[in-house]
Amino acid sequence: MNIDLEQVRNYFKNDRFATGNGIVIDSVAEDCVACGMELREEHRNAVGGVQGGAIFTLADFAFAVHCNLAMVCGEENRLTVGQSCSISFLKSTKGRRLTAISTCVSKGRSISVYRIRIEDDLGVQIAEMLANGFMTA
Repeated sequence: MNIDLEQVRNYFKNDRFATGNGIVIDSVAEDCVACGMELREEHRNAVGGVQGGAIFTLADFAFAVHCNLAMVCGEENRLTVGQSCSISFLKSTKGRRLTAISTCVSKGRSISVYRIRIEDDLGVQIAEMLANGFMTA
């Protein structure tokens, strides 16, 4: 697959919720997508930790980019949407940036499964998501 990072970033700039939360696409490859987010005050919950929804949004965006990479690059004409996912929050972060790294576990004709590892800039795994995608007709 011929992947152009700027083309992918241009396509997903319309994801206003992700971009409004400061999420950026760091790198894309057929087998791995990484997205990152600098932590800001609005990402914090009442006790000062990173709000779970911010972590989930980062992971969900990395999943969306990865499962639709072939479509964005013109090699597939069907959109993949999230079907279900589960996330496990493992640790709180002391870092200043989070990165979500997506890898494909399985990709069939219409169902795909991705594992997204969320870690901080200190190398600590913060969460892990398992996401199922459904390719639309």
